[in-house]
Amino acid sequence: MKCPFCNHNETKVLETRETEEDITRRRRECLKCEKRFTTYEQVELTNIILVKKDGRREIFDRQKLIRSMQLACQKRPISQEKVDDVASKIESKIRNSMEKEITTKQVGELVMKYLKKVDQIAYIRFASVYREFEDLDSFKKEVELLNKKN
Repeated sequence: MKCPFCNHNETKVLETRETEEDITRRRRECLKCEKRFTTYEQVELTNIILVKKDGRREIFDRQKLIRSMQLACQKRPISQEKVDDVASKIESKIRNSMEKEITTKQVGELVMKYLKKVDQIAYIRFASVYREFEDLDSFKKEVELLNKKN
């Protein structure tokens, strides 16, 4: 780390603290001028590219993921904290896959997997849009599959 006072390249870390936002705060001292300063470090995550059904590509947006789940969970006894937790699990799973690109189909399947565990009605709501149910029979089949697994 370069000293902001004398531009010397060597400093020593006096104290390290983790903050609530996953930011590391370090108190440093320059080995040349002996002045102290504070630095903040944060992990820079690489962008994940989301491949849409029509082949378009866009950057993965956690807020879009949360909004889609909020719609499915509307008027259900599911807290915003739970929705955020599910979004974190999905994003973590995507990032841990080490893939630079992921399809909307893969994301949708992950959302359904987690929503099924949280709330079956929210799961059916999401599935009806995601799987594009065209008639009552396809909706009924999904409900029957859900009932068989329970």
